[in-house]
Amino acid sequence: MSTAVYGIAQDYAHAENIVLNLKDAGFSNNEISVLFPDKGGTRDFAHEQNTKLPEGATTGGIAGMGTGAVLGWLAGIGTLAIPGIGPFIAAGPIMAALGGAAVGGAAGGLIGGLVGMGIPEYEAKLYDGKVRNGNVLISVHTDRSEQVTVAKEILERGNATDIKSTSEASAPSGD
Repeated sequence: MSTAVYGIAQDYAHAENIVLNLKDAGFSNNEISVLFPDKGGTRDFAHEQNTKLPEGATTGGIAGMGTGAVLGWLAGIGTLAIPGIGPFIAAGPIMAALGGAAVGGAAGGLIGGLVGMGIPEYEAKLYDGKVRNGNVLISVHTDRSEQVTVAKEILERGNATDIKSTSEASAPSGD
């Protein structure tokens, strides 16, 4: 069974520091997700990569350069446009989970996408409000129980708030 650890970084700089520390602790770019509003400033130090989800949910992507290099390392980074909510930068497993919400166009698409990732609805609403207000949601997904503790410690050292973890059911292997 996999576990996800979630937390809120107060801004992009704190998020980038947390992601760098997670990377240095051995987490892969496929285990870390970030989500934050696209206020346009991120593109000042990033170049367009035109990453697109199969569903067509992304409107463009970024690959880090300069200050954005740490987040550019993450898998599948791109811009999501969720109708009625606005544009977000997302990377990692959260990108695919929110892609359906962007296509669906539901007003609660962000909350629905977070709940679909296994975040309890109450916490998804909390994270939704914080992300809309400019904070950065960071999540770490791991199958290694010892890494759950490491991820929580890194989030705490990076001054993240609202740190929670949840178990994610594993998909049947089909054997």
